[in-house]
Amino acid sequence: MAKSNDYFYGLGRRKSATARARLTGGKGVIVINGKPAEEYLDGNTTLLAELTDPLALVGKQKEFDVSLVISGGGTSGQVDAAKSAIAKAIAEMDETQRSSLKKAGFIKRDPREKERKKYGLRSARKREQFSKR
Repeated sequence: MAKSNDYFYGLGRRKSATARARLTGGKGVIVINGKPAEEYLDGNTTLLAELTDPLALVGKQKEFDVSLVISGGGTSGQVDAAKSAIAKAIAEMDETQRSSLKKAGFIKRDPREKERKKYGLRSARKREQFSKR
């Protein structure tokens, strides 16, 4: 179990978002960029529930305080990056939980990113309409 000055660290990435998580012993408070998670996510309960999935999986929602520093991306990408960071911090804390987190898909990075626009096209793949004439 973590003491008050000990912490466990995890880094997560998704699309262009990067999240750094720090788990410390506490009462289950989640702080994102210095704000409470509810305030940072504008009260979006779906994203908040998704953020706590790794902690819920191992049954330690009320045992750890989570401090997150997130940069880049949109809200959904940031939550996915934070979820991965929290899972990696839990895995650092307790190696026996790693297999269950991996099975749930929290450890592996999601590699999908936006495809770049190509010259001569409107977007990454969209073209002008074809005409035979």
